Amino acid sequence: MFRTGFGFDVHQLIPGRELWLGGIKIEHTLGLLGHSDADVLIHAICDALLGAANMRDIGYHFPPTPGNEYENIDSKILLRRTVELIATKGYQVGNIDSTICAERPKINPHIPQMQAVLADCMGVDVDAVSIKATTTEHLGFTGREEGISAYATVLIYKP
Repeated sequence: MFRTGFGFDVHQLIPGRELWLGGIKIEHTLGLLGHSDADVLIHAICDALLGAANMRDIGYHFPPTPGNEYENIDSKILLRRTVELIATKGYQVGNIDSTICAERPKINPHIPQMQAVLADCMGVDVDAVSIKATTTEHLGFTGREEGISAYATVLIYKP
């Protein structure tokens, strides 16, 4: 059985936070605001995986309640736990196709490292993790560098 899922996430860029994207820290003057490390790419992938397995969303499984165990958590942990959650229903990750939408910093130089980190987290071959980068040509909140968004589609299957 094959199933597909779609995920989307957005976080605000602010000073005084580290920028984590695709499981890696990227040097930048701004970071993403969120309950965890605010890694929008991982959050979009988690939502896509959970949706494909009909298991609700990331906020349901890892709620952003003040002072809980998920506060400031490394999103790679959430991704590993998400893969474990879908496995309880017999699913494995087939492939991921994702897009990060950011005006700055430039994402393309970081994509190979992100792919390797995410593939390791999910226990799949790096070739199963597609990451693309785009901008909004200076339009909207992304173009004004107020935030970063990410989209992901996934294929999961029961072997």
